[in-house]
Amino acid sequence: MLILLTSTLRDIVYILYSLIDYHVLLLIVFGNVMYTLYQQLQTRWRAERDLAGIPSPDRHWLFGNIILLKNTEAALAKFYSRSKELSPASVLWLGPFAPVVLLNHPQTVKVILCATDPKDDLFYHMLKPWLGDGLLMSKGQKWFRNRLLVTPGFHFGILRPYVQIYNECVKTMLDKWSDLWKSVGSRTCSIEVFEHAGLLTLDILLKCIFSQDSNCQTTSSQHPYVSSVHALTYLIAERIRCIPYHNDMIYNLSISGYKFRKALRSVHGYSARVIQERKQALRQDGGVTLKRKYIDFLDILLTAKDEDDNGLSDKEIQDEVDTFMFEGHDTTASGLSWCMYYLATHPEHQRKCQEEVDNLLNERAMDEIEWDDLSHLPYTTLCIKESMRIRSPVPVIGRELTTPLTLPNGRVIPAGYNVIIPICLLHHNELIWENPTRFDPTRFLPENVKDRSPFAFTPFSAGPRNCIGQHFAMNEMKIVIARTLRRFDLSPVPDNPPQRVHTLVTRSSNGIHLHVQPRNMG
Repeated sequence: MLILLTSTLRDIVYILYSLIDYHVLLLIVFGNVMYTLYQQLQTRWRAERDLAGIPSPDRHWLFGNIILLKNTEAALAKFYSRSKELSPASVLWLGPFAPVVLLNHPQTVKVILCATDPKDDLFYHMLKPWLGDGLLMSKGQKWFRNRLLVTPGFHFGILRPYVQIYNECVKTMLDKWSDLWKSVGSRTCSIEVFEHAGLLTLDILLKCIFSQDSNCQTTSSQHPYVSSVHALTYLIAERIRCIPYHNDMIYNLSISGYKFRKALRSVHGYSARVIQERKQALRQDGGVTLKRKYIDFLDILLTAKDEDDNGLSDKEIQDEVDTFMFEGHDTTASGLSWCMYYLATHPEHQRKCQEEVDNLLNERAMDEIEWDDLSHLPYTTLCIKESMRIRSPVPVIGRELTTPLTLPNGRVIPAGYNVIIPICLLHHNELIWENPTRFDPTRFLPENVKDRSPFAFTPFSAGPRNCIGQHFAMNEMKIVIARTLRRFDLSPVPDNPPQRVHTLVTRSSNGIHLHVQPRNMG
C-alpha cells in the first residue's frame, strides 16, 4: 500500500512538472531574484538616507568595508590607528547592503549600554542554538526576571569558597609546567599558554557550575563535554569568518554545520543529564545540603524562585549553564594569556607584581591566595586591567536599536539598525588614551581614573546588561596571575611573537608562546 501511494504521488508530481514549461520556471526564479535584489536596494537607499552625515571610510561598491576589517595583525593594527577618524560614530558596510554603526567614544557608548536594547541579530543568532534564551541572548521581561534570579549566584558569600577551587586548579597547571620544564632539561622551556589557560578555566568552570571533576588538565583523553565545548567555540568562530555560512540553510548543509549539531547534542545532553541528576538529589536530600564545601552555580539555579514562587524551567537552567560556560571559558583564558604575555614582555612590571605577591606570601607555609588577599594585590590588578585594555578579551559587542539614537552632533539613527561597540577600538581611542599601544598599568591608578568616563574601559561591558560574572572572572585572574608569578619567571619567545586575531575572543593565530623558568626563591 505504501509503495503504491508513493508511486502515485511521484506520478502526480511528474505530470504537474511536465505541464509547466521550463521557461516559466526560469521566469519565476528570475523574478524572485530580481524582487530580492530590489528589496536589498531599497534597504541600501534607505540606509544611505538615514545614515547620511555620519562619517564612513571609503568603501568598495561590492565588498563595502570588509577589506578594512581583514582579520590579521597588520590589518588590525592599521584599523586601530584610525580610532580618531572613526570616533565618536561611523558607518561600516559589510558588503553592499549591510550597514552597521560603529560607536567608538564613551559619550555614544554610554547611551547604548545604559539602555536594555537586545543583542543584534547579525552574529548573535549563530549562538542561539547553543545558548538559547540565557542572559546573553534573552531580552525584555524574560531577561529582567532571569537576571534577578541568577544574580544571587554571584554574591560575595557564594564566590568566597570558589577561591579554594581557583588555587587547586592553578596548582595543577603550574605543576604541569614544572614537569615540562624538568623534561626539557634546560634553563628555558617554551609553553603555549592559551591552551593551558583554556583547560584551566574549563576545569574551574566545571567545578564551580556542576561540582564535576573532569581532570581535563591532566588526562590525555578529554572529557566529552570539554571536547564538545572546544568544538562549538571553534565552529562558531569559523562561521563568523565565512560569509556564506551566515546563511542558516547553507550552514546546515555544510560539514561544519553537521559537526556543530553533533557537538551541540553532546553539550546539551550532558548538561541536561547533570541537571536531572542534581534535581533528583535535591528532592532526596530535601534541598541543598552541606555535603560539599560550597554551593555551586547549578544549586543556585535549581533553587531560585521569583516573587510568584516560580522557579526556572529545565530549559532555562540549561540555557544559563551553557551561557556561563561559554562566557567564562575562552574569555577568561584570553585575559589570562595576554596578561602573561605583557608581563613577560615588560619585566619591570613583572618584577613589581612578584614583589607584591612575595610580600603577601613569604611568611606562609603554602602559596595559596585567600579571599582576604584579593584586595592586597593592587599592582597585579592594575596589570590585569591594562592588558585587558590593550587586548580586550571580547573585542566587539552589538545591539539592535529599538528606539532612535541621537548622536552628539544631533544626527538621529532610526530604530532597527544594528550598532556595534568595538571594545577593542574604544580601548585604543587616542582621544581618550594617550599613546594607547603602550603597556602602562598606572593608567588605572585612582588619581588617573577619577576624571575618565566609566564607559571608556568596558572589558565586561557596562550598564544593566554588563557581565554578571565579572567579579568571578577578576578573582580568578588575580589568583592565577599571582600564583604563576610566584613560581615562574616569564619571558617572550622572540622569534614567535603572537599574531592577534579577533574571533569570539581576542586570541593569536599562532598561539601565545612564552619561556617559563622556575624562580630561584633562595
